Amino acid sequence: MDTTTALVHFATALAIGLLLGLEREHSTAGQPLRPAGSRTFSLLGVAGAISAALGPAVLIVTISAASVLVIVWYVLTAQASAEADIGATTEVAAIATVLLGALAWTQPTWAVPIAVAVVALLAAKRPLHRFATRLVTDDDIADAIRLFVVAFVIYPLLPDRPLGPYGVLNPSRIWLLVIAITVIGWAGYVAVRALGERHGLLIVGFLGGFVSASATTVVLARRTGRSVQAVVLPAVLAASVATLVQLIALTAVASPPVAVRLVPASVAGAVVLLVEAGWLTWRAGRAGEGQDSSGPTNTGAAPSAFQRPLSLRVTLSLTLLLVLLLLATRAAAALLGEQGVLAAAFVGGLADAHTSAVAAASLAETVVPTSVAVLGVGAALLSNTLIKLVLAAAAGGLRFALRLAALLVLPATAVAVGIALAL
Repeated sequence: MDTTTALVHFATALAIGLLLGLEREHSTAGQPLRPAGSRTFSLLGVAGAISAALGPAVLIVTISAASVLVIVWYVLTAQASAEADIGATTEVAAIATVLLGALAWTQPTWAVPIAVAVVALLAAKRPLHRFATRLVTDDDIADAIRLFVVAFVIYPLLPDRPLGPYGVLNPSRIWLLVIAITVIGWAGYVAVRALGERHGLLIVGFLGGFVSASATTVVLARRTGRSVQAVVLPAVLAASVATLVQLIALTAVASPPVAVRLVPASVAGAVVLLVEAGWLTWRAGRAGEGQDSSGPTNTGAAPSAFQRPLSLRVTLSLTLLLVLLLLATRAAAALLGEQGVLAAAFVGGLADAHTSAVAAASLAETVVPTSVAVLGVGAALLSNTLIKLVLAAAAGGLRFALRLAALLVLPATAVAVGIALAL
């Protein structure tokens, strides 16, 4: 390593230590028995870089010495402090600083973002404390454990290959759908408790729409009731906005000319959806619909319609419904054969609008004209909207599905007009 590079790496280690030290010094400003601050942490970062430069044996000795130092430091502080629980965050942060300094010597591009993440975690003490003590219950922890089992224990064990009729029963991909529904449900529950129904569900609806608008619709519809439909419906509309945004991004990769023609239709549909969602949210606020819908819960109790995330049993049943629909659409596609891109796009859109849209767009100017490909994307969007209504009726009841259908008429019309003008 040349001198300039070595100096840059040492400077990176020093900057990381200084950043962590400033945060710790600011957080422990009112605690005179906490001597570690910007200077101490800066030296720890540099010590980590020097030990890494000198070799693995020196690094091990340095980490061991730093560990002994922080343990003694903690014991002396505990003995001198009258506090019942002084915590060990600063001591653990000191060890992390040594390790980050060592990492800065070999991989500074990794050390810097990790250090920023550590500082953000340290700075988020109060929100995390509030989240852990006021928003999370024992049942929530049990649900989180189930989520980790679903995502990190079962999923890696499943084979990733097509099985069953038409090759649609891929265990790994099906379980990904289970994970998506579980994560969206749990994220919605946490967001509602932290931000309130109106704001929390809007965020979850929009972000969940990028994962799976159908799954997001199912999760939200499952939680709906007469008292909260006014806050659930805007979130479902937000998921549809995400669908249109993602549609442009994906088709732009498959066929830029198709994406350009779809922009007016997608913008028009998204604007109508946003207006409807904003109007429903405003009306819910005016009417006071949705318990504590204007902000975070102050009592630590979730709103009545969102007491718990979806159970694993409910998630599996909803996934089974989606898989059966997928199997039915693949069977219909096989029966139709290759009689037309539009028919295939419509049938495929029942399972996934984006996949069918990309498939249709990829045929532009090679198999079919661009105008036909654009119509194929429209057919996929139409059939996917219909399947959302079916899922909404199955999960939230006919009343909810009818209200959603009434709200989707104008956006669908706007998209249709935009596509017609683009032909």
